[in-house]
Amino acid sequence: MRYTIVSETYPPEVNGVALTVQGLEHGLRLRGHELEVVRPRQQGDADTVARSMLVRGASLPFYSGLRFGLPATRRLREHWRRRRPDAIYVATEGPLGWSALRAARQLGIPAATGFHTRFDHYMRDYGLGFLQGTAMRWMRHFHNMGNATLVPTRELQALLEHERFDSVLRLARAVDTRMFDPMRRDDDLRASWGAGKDDVVLIHVGRIASEKNLGLAVRAFRELKRQCSGARFVWVGDGPERERLQQDNPDFIFCGIRRAADLARHFASGDVFVFPSVSETFGNVTLEALASAVPTVAFNYAAAREHLRNGMHGALVAMGDEQGFINAVVELGTHVLMRRTMRGNCRHAVRGLHPAQVIADFDLILHSLARGAHVDAPAHGC
Repeated sequence: MRYTIVSETYPPEVNGVALTVQGLEHGLRLRGHELEVVRPRQQGDADTVARSMLVRGASLPFYSGLRFGLPATRRLREHWRRRRPDAIYVATEGPLGWSALRAARQLGIPAATGFHTRFDHYMRDYGLGFLQGTAMRWMRHFHNMGNATLVPTRELQALLEHERFDSVLRLARAVDTRMFDPMRRDDDLRASWGAGKDDVVLIHVGRIASEKNLGLAVRAFRELKRQCSGARFVWVGDGPERERLQQDNPDFIFCGIRRAADLARHFASGDVFVFPSVSETFGNVTLEALASAVPTVAFNYAAAREHLRNGMHGALVAMGDEQGFINAVVELGTHVLMRRTMRGNCRHAVRGLHPAQVIADFDLILHSLARGAHVDAPAHGC
């Protein structure tokens, strides 16, 4: 089959959407499909990139390091007339994504979309809460232009169906348990953080930005620090709030963006993964922490609700219960035996999330769209 993936973001940009898109791309290629990626040109790209169509893009003013694709409906329509894909997958709701859906509809090419970002929550987090309803209506219009909307959790599927999104299908996420492995724990790395063998290390991995609710993580650490003077807080990632956090918290350890095995080494060397965000569509880092055997404290939604069991793999905190979140971090941080038991359980939470099965389910959805058949949720995805 000939498939096309359209995305405004792509590695080396580091975010959940970019890495998910790359995983889907590589998986489809391994299954023998002909695949093209349509994305904005990035700094350092050659004039042409094999098996990719590069379009003009611009930088996001509030999201350093990311770009969005400029409108390209005519170019996509002409390109797909010459080289028609059997089906397309549109991963992002930017101008390029809109252009792809318009061109696909004009040519009668079936399209699936991916719901990766809660823009309605971002409106709230950036002080524009009055636009949340508008953002949801905008997203509904976008996704209903396609033939199916793919989501990673049952919770989100139910929400979008309630919001009158059409043909919402759950496509599970996976994690590479060979990459994210507790055997990558590194005592030398911990020593570079100033952490001794018995010191507890909290770790946060992700974009350091206001929508991630990071102030709560800071408060939780400060409460833990009062009881465990040797506690450390390690931050992996980058973002607009990093400079302020560093200035206000000189004892924090900031490691910047880490990738692949180096990221896995950082994950496995932590003791408690602290994830206070309440604006995730999924949160791939939750699966990576569990695969690394790191007990996790997170709110009860998205990936945590789907895969984390309270008291077994960490703490699942009721949405909005900030004091409960702080208490959970302190309890885990001060109880070595509890953490040790949970470390032994965490890998079991993700042992069935095989990347190859997710790709097979994704392939089945695109293949069904290409044949004009009714698309059901994959049997392994629910």
